[in-house]
Amino acid sequence: MELTPCSPFPPLPPSTPPLFFRYSCSIMHDLSFFREHLDLYAAMAKNRAATLDLERFRALDRERRELITANEQLKAQRNKASDEIARLKKEKQDAGALIAEMKQVSERIKQADERIAALDAEQREFLLVIPNLPHSSVPVGASAADNKEVRRWGAPPKFDFTPKPHWEVGERAGILDLPAAAKITGARFAVYKGWGARLERALANFFLDVHTREHGYTEILPPFIVNTASLTAAGQLPKFAADLFKLQDTDYWLTPTAEVELHNLYRDETLTEEQLPLCVTAWTACFRSEAGAAGKDTRGILRQHQFQKVELFKFTHPEKSYEEHEKLVANAETILQKLGLHYRTVLLCTGDMGFASSKTYDIEVWLPSSNEFREISSCSNCEAFQARRAGIRFKPKAGGKNEFVHTLNGSGLAVGRTWIAVVENYQQADGSILIPEVLRPYMGVERIPAAG
Repeated sequence: MELTPCSPFPPLPPSTPPLFFRYSCSIMHDLSFFREHLDLYAAMAKNRAATLDLERFRALDRERRELITANEQLKAQRNKASDEIARLKKEKQDAGALIAEMKQVSERIKQADERIAALDAEQREFLLVIPNLPHSSVPVGASAADNKEVRRWGAPPKFDFTPKPHWEVGERAGILDLPAAAKITGARFAVYKGWGARLERALANFFLDVHTREHGYTEILPPFIVNTASLTAAGQLPKFAADLFKLQDTDYWLTPTAEVELHNLYRDETLTEEQLPLCVTAWTACFRSEAGAAGKDTRGILRQHQFQKVELFKFTHPEKSYEEHEKLVANAETILQKLGLHYRTVLLCTGDMGFASSKTYDIEVWLPSSNEFREISSCSNCEAFQARRAGIRFKPKAGGKNEFVHTLNGSGLAVGRTWIAVVENYQQADGSILIPEVLRPYMGVERIPAAG
């Protein structure tokens, strides 16, 4: 599949989808649109197994609209009275009674304004935790069991011995030290040693080189600490606060994914249509509390509090976002093909997709020790969901009103999980590990030797 490179990354500046989805993405969670399509959001919540208290919203919205109407009438009354007071004073007549009455009206207006502001804030908080609307091509389902396999590549490796899990291979080769990590920090952390550390670094460099040299992404090295505004704009807050690490007594958080930093490069900015698609990639450490993963994958390094990942991110034109989504998935798949790792790509159902996503493909790599596929990349089209939260628009070439961009993201790839896949799929009976040919220039060796 031949891919068109992304547009060059510019300096930071001071075929049409069905009508329904143009509106669903470009007016995502706009108050008027939400109010007029409550049945649509009720269906979405059911399909996503999300809780949505529409009666509460109706009550809030009714009170707010009635209060605004009444308050506007009071303000009109006050304005008319002000003219009358001015006339009475000019004619040297007594305006005291009217002035006293208007003081009471002004107090009522002040109280109403305060209540309206409180209702506005409550509505905003309500809308912030409502998931994105799924695209029409997303299958309806309750869990991962309802995901749809799209394709497979390669085949599982054949062994003349029973393959071991990565933690045993790593410990045997002296390249992975989990007890040291537990001593330094605690559970769900890793210490890579010697060739293991070099393999982690080689993978990250290889990913970045492929994506920048062959796929047209521009490399970014962002901060690993982000603020509340950035997390809220990306859809991480307030929904996923329990999954994040916050720095005490600050507005700073450890980043859960470079998607947050890359998305916020253009927060409250307006791009030009000519700049789209705008494609960036970044290697970062990522930090997650794994609050919802108690008891899952406790052995090895599959699920960590700290892990490294190369992220792919695109800002696209709304009419091209699904085309660019397929390209992004292909970019991530290319890495696994170059490494010779067996994988499959699945389309997530409504009940398994992420909060901000309209459509997500997961790429799952084969792990021979457990005889199963495990996720190594999740590639999503968020349509205008994140852009609306972050105020990222573009100016159309033909003129007219500025529109929200569509944002796409995906792992290209998770470095630690690729480390696991390489170690497990290329392990040898003597405890050594063959190095995939494309990684040998980065490693300087053809195999990681067995421990002496």
